Amino acid sequence: MLNQIVLVGRLVRDIQVNESESGKKVATLSLAVPRSFKNSEGLYDTDFLNCTLWDSAAINTSTYCKKGDIVGIKGRVQSKLIEENDSKRNDMQIIVEKVTFLSGKKENEAVG
Repeated sequence: MLNQIVLVGRLVRDIQVNESESGKKVATLSLAVPRSFKNSEGLYDTDFLNCTLWDSAAINTSTYCKKGDIVGIKGRVQSKLIEENDSKRNDMQIIVEKVTFLSGKKENEAVG
């Protein structure tokens, strides 16, 4: 059995790292991933996916990436049962295991 997902997209917003109750660093990023096919109107739709990063992945991504940067994500899909107002629903999350920074050098970075 295999539970693996690979995504490439743009960061929708800057990433903020928080601390969980257990003291681990955690961050959530929203990734805009365009679909590879056009809709009935001839346009490409985009999916906005929330991803959770832990510890060094959260810290490094928030340090080196900002809104609009392109990143590659490798991770797994995890489901969580949520009960609200006498109803149950399954919430799907993407847990990030590895992030690859794909945007080129920034204009203001020194070369060399």
